[in-house]
Amino acid sequence: MRQTDSAAVTLYVCATCRAAGDVSEPRAGARLLAALQEAVSAGGHPGITVESVECLSVCKRPCTVAVASQGRWTYVYGDLDPVASAGTILDGVALYAETPDGIVPWKARPQEFRKGVVARIPPFSPPLPPTFPPPVAAPPHPDAAE
Repeated sequence: MRQTDSAAVTLYVCATCRAAGDVSEPRAGARLLAALQEAVSAGGHPGITVESVECLSVCKRPCTVAVASQGRWTYVYGDLDPVASAGTILDGVALYAETPDGIVPWKARPQEFRKGVVARIPPFSPPLPPTFPPPVAAPPHPDAAE
């Protein structure tokens, strides 16, 4: 994997995801989170951090993840299997990490990422330094002439 200044990638996993009518515990999102954390802990995925989030608001397309990195496009993917998709997700995230901008060519993406893309969010630009007006000289004090 080619490392860039912003090589660290965060994989956000909706831990509360579950299909309509699914009342099983742990929820599908929590199972996906556990599978991803286990795979990353086992090694072979440098620069990838897996974080749990309460909700990504894509409830009609469980399970859902977001892939983000400083200076790169952020992607949200849904319709992921809670156990079987973990390896594929990490393969896709590794491809994402190899790009300077987060854009993996469509044909190179895993099938789950081609079908499951929910959103592509542009990178945040670094904030501009504040601009202040030039200092203004204080008006002369009326008593200064005395």
